[in-house]
Amino acid sequence: MVHESSPRTDDEVLAATDVPTLLRHGLARETFRTALFGDGAIAAAVTLDRLDVLPRSVTYVAKIVRAGGLAYAAALPEPLPSHEASACLLDWLATAAQAAEAPDDETRAARWLETVAEIVAMRRAGRGATAGPEES
Repeated sequence: MVHESSPRTDDEVLAATDVPTLLRHGLARETFRTALFGDGAIAAAVTLDRLDVLPRSVTYVAKIVRAGGLAYAAALPEPLPSHEASACLLDWLATAAQAAEAPDDETRAARWLETVAEIVAMRRAGRGATAGPEES
């Protein structure tokens, strides 16, 4: 058995999770939903938190998904403040838009984004990194 000199942290393992695959299968198929809202949401939150995305930005995108749909949100030029974070989120939104088969799937995607935002908020609060009362 080979041991790495520095084992990967939980965050590193979660950040390596294939979020688009979880979205593709978890939106329309109930059997994958727990993985989407569990590991998938945590992995997305770790990724966005590492990119210094504020929870309110993700919540705002969830509102856009609810109002205009996944395809509309996926066509936004830059839904998050940074280019790198936007590219990541746009990939997720495009995957979700292709996977969504019914209006409930779009609602589920918005709920998933809200879950991701909550997890980012909890991570930031745990580090004492909240930016103010509007974060919660």
